[in-house]
Amino acid sequence: MKNAIEIRNLVKSYSDKFTLGEINLDIPSGIIIGLIGENGAGKTTLIKSILNIIRSDKGNIKIFEKDIKKNECEIKENIGVVLDNMFFPELLMPKDINSIMKDIYKNWDEQLFHKYLSEFKLKNNQSIKSMSKGMRKKLEIATALSHHPKLLILDEPTSGLDPVVRNEVLDIFLDFIQDEEHTILLSTHITSDLEHIADKIIFINQGKVVLDQSRDDLLDNYGILKCDVDKFDTISKDDIIAYKKNKYDYEILINDINKIKKKYKDFIIDKITLEELMVLMIKGEK
Repeated sequence: MKNAIEIRNLVKSYSDKFTLGEINLDIPSGIIIGLIGENGAGKTTLIKSILNIIRSDKGNIKIFEKDIKKNECEIKENIGVVLDNMFFPELLMPKDINSIMKDIYKNWDEQLFHKYLSEFKLKNNQSIKSMSKGMRKKLEIATALSHHPKLLILDEPTSGLDPVVRNEVLDIFLDFIQDEEHTILLSTHITSDLEHIADKIIFINQGKVVLDQSRDDLLDNYGILKCDVDKFDTISKDDIIAYKKNKYDYEILINDINKIKKKYKDFIIDKITLEELMVLMIKGEK
């Protein structure tokens, strides 16, 4: 399987405040990759580096096996983007967006754009200024999809959407990757969305990649072992990834859940969510 994105030795520093990297990632074609991490972890810096919006201090990025810095215009023709902050001027209307995009993208599909407007219940002549946050987000998604990109790069694409519309959008994303040449890199704080649609999870913390695994491996192999305070010392430190002390018990992040169940038969071991995994790895004691 070819890679949609290859990142090698990427570093981006902002004086002494924050450094992203070194980042090395292979993002295969034909799947949905979930990018998770707390605010300030480096997700947006990584996305903007991939898009060549910000210049990295070191390393290189290839998209569709071509260097983004040398082939930016050609590559961006095949990328659909939704960033966290709205990038359309508020005085514009969807019909204006259509006119502008026709001149930017060779493959702009006017019919498809209006199809999405209809599905999302967006009016062609309504100003962006008068739209709710959710409506603006739907307009961004419609625009990103309407020039037939091979790669979608999405930063919080479902924020501000109600659960019903969010599910509709996730279904559109799933349809998009049915062709094995289509890929989605999706950064979101709504980790439950990723549990439904992501094939792979990349977890960034303090500018570093701390996990890069398939969703199924993470959810099947990691777990939370719960024990009373007086039993904590009976758990081998080698089996503890991180832990949180509550008033009456401990929650311990473990890996290889089947092995741990056999080793600690008298303890409760629960399946884990991506949110619980992220919180324990970031906030838990080591």
